[in-house]
Amino acid sequence: MPVPYPVLKFALKVITSKRLTRYVNKAIEKDGKKFTIPQIDRRDVKPLLNALTEQKGLTLVETKLKDGTEVIVQL
Repeated sequence: MPVPYPVLKFALKVITSKRLTRYVNKAIEKDGKKFTIPQIDRRDVKPLLNALTEQKGLTLVETKLKDGTEVIVQL
């Protein structure tokens, strides 16, 4: 299933938003758990995303099962 890079960049903005992090941490606190999700800085993740865009077409995983099913994961 191909994911366009603009969609990936939008998802990065949503995941790294302070509002979402606060909402998730409040939901965890309601369950009484001591775990919190740290805030992710968008500037730290952006170089990774830029490096991925330079590697378009790179095959990460390629496997074939005995029944003929093939799975190929590419950037």
